Amino acid sequence: MASSAAGDRRAFGELVSRHGSFALRVACKVVSDTSIAEEIVQEAMVRAWEQSTHFEPSRARFSTWLYRIVMNMCLDHRRRIRPAAMPEGFEPVDPTSSVQDKLELDERDSALARAMKALPASQRAAMALVYEEGMSGAEAASIMGVSAKAVERHLARARTSLRESLRARYS
Repeated sequence: MASSAAGDRRAFGELVSRHGSFALRVACKVVSDTSIAEEIVQEAMVRAWEQSTHFEPSRARFSTWLYRIVMNMCLDHRRRIRPAAMPEGFEPVDPTSSVQDKLELDERDSALARAMKALPASQRAAMALVYEEGMSGAEAASIMGVSAKAVERHLARARTSLRESLRARYS
């Protein structure tokens, strides 16, 4: 990062290569639209390049700093624009499953997706970072800019909301 701050584009290119795919996965989980997530990550990389002289390695790792930029941009996007829902029943078909299996899987996945989309952005972000990306609560807290206890609360509330939503649907 020090080389990048000095204007070395190749050094920054290496940082993008190392951290870009994870940043994109996180953005995709928060905004739920790949093209918008790609734009957000691209803009986050530009901001990281422009602000590289302000990076303080004593305060955070580069990955934490970059992902905080990505998360802030994702959350800002979600506040500005409410994403349009996918048409009901829009799911790709798995040719290896039976029709009955496919219908049951579609119903479960659709219910879970609706329940996930109904969660607040902070809960969705915590779920994506901890459960899908395998981060510890402390790492997720650092990226989200909250305490580890706050991440635990977000996760607990998200699990409770999902459980209640799915229980109501399948009871």
